[in-house]
Amino acid sequence: MGSSQPRERARAQGAVEPAGHEFLGHLVSAVADAIVVVDILGVVRYGNPAAQELFGRPWDELVGVELGFPVAPGETSEIDLLLPDGGSRVVEMRVNETTWEGEPVHVATLRDIGARWHVERELKLAVEQRDTVLAVAAHELRTPLAVILGMSEILRDGWADLAEERRLHLVELIAKQAHQLRRVVRTLLTLSRIEAGVLGAEAVAFDTSELVLSRLPELGDRSRDVRVECVPGLVAYADAEHVWQILSNYIENAFKYGAAPVEVSVTERDGWVELQVCDVGPGVPDEFVDRLFERFSRGPGAPRQAEGAGLGLSIVRSLAEAAGGEAWYQPRSPAGACFGVRVPSGAESEPPDPTGRPRPA
Repeated sequence: MGSSQPRERARAQGAVEPAGHEFLGHLVSAVADAIVVVDILGVVRYGNPAAQELFGRPWDELVGVELGFPVAPGETSEIDLLLPDGGSRVVEMRVNETTWEGEPVHVATLRDIGARWHVERELKLAVEQRDTVLAVAAHELRTPLAVILGMSEILRDGWADLAEERRLHLVELIAKQAHQLRRVVRTLLTLSRIEAGVLGAEAVAFDTSELVLSRLPELGDRSRDVRVECVPGLVAYADAEHVWQILSNYIENAFKYGAAPVEVSVTERDGWVELQVCDVGPGVPDEFVDRLFERFSRGPGAPRQAEGAGLGLSIVRSLAEAAGGEAWYQPRSPAGACFGVRVPSGAESEPPDPTGRPRPA
C-alpha cells in the first residue's frame, strides 16, 4: 500500500468490522489468497487474514485507507507491494466487479508470486546466456573453419603450381587456425562441465617450469613475445591441464587487451605456488575491476579485434577454485595489468587453507 491516508468519508459510510460481516468473513477467511474489497474511491472496505499477512498490516491499518494501486475490473496485473519494514513483494492482482450493500465495489485477489518471478527471471537469464554462448561458439568456430577450408582447397587445387615457400605458409596458417579451434573447443567443454557441476580436477605433482616451457609453443608466433621467469624444480600439486588453461587464458587476454612483452613468473610462497601473467598495456579501468571474473563481462572500450563473450576469466576462477586456490588481478606499476593464480605446492603433505591469507600486494 502506498502513502494513502484514512478517509473519514469511508468510515462514515461504514468501514467494515469483522464481527459485522460474518458471512463475508467465513467466505474468504479460509482462502489462501489475499482478498480485499475496494470501493469506487479506491478505499479498502474489507481484507481477509491472508491480506493482512500479505500487506504486513493489522486490520485497523488495512481497512479505511486507499489501496494505492489502479484497480481495473477484469484485468490481471503484477505490482510491487511495499511493506511497512521497507521490503517489497511481487504480487499478482486479479480484479472483479460486484455489488456489496447496494454499492459497486471491486474485489481484488492478490497472490505473492515473488518465488515464481525469481525463478522465471533466472530461467530467462539462463536462456539468454545460453544463446550468447551458442552465438559466440558459432562465430569463433566458423572463422577458423572457414580459413582451414579455404587454405586446404588452395593447396589441393594448386599444389603443383605453388612454390614450396607458399605451401609452407598455407600449412602454417592451417595449423594456426587448428590451434585456435582447439582453444575454443576446450573453453566450451570446460564451460559445459562447470555448468553440469562435473568439472573435476585430477591433482598431481608436476614441475611448473617444465609445464610452462613445454606448452608455450602452443601459442604459436606469440610465444616469441612471452618472457618466462620460473624457478626450476618448483613443484605444484594441482590439475596440470587446468593450470595451463588458466595461464594460456591469461596470456591470450594480455595480447588482446594489453601490450607485449608479456611476462610469466612462477614463485613459491607459504606453501603455495603462485603464477602471474603481466603485460605493459593500459591496465583494467578501476570501475571494472570488481566485475573482471564475472561471466559475460567485458571491459569498456574493449578493442573490436578482441572477440569473445567474457567467459574466459569466469572459467579461470572456477578452475582455480577447483584446485583449492584462487585467481586475482592487480594493477602493474607504472602501467599494465597482472593476473595471478595460486595452487597448492607439491612440497606440502596436504594443501594449505586459502582462507585468511592476505592477497598479494
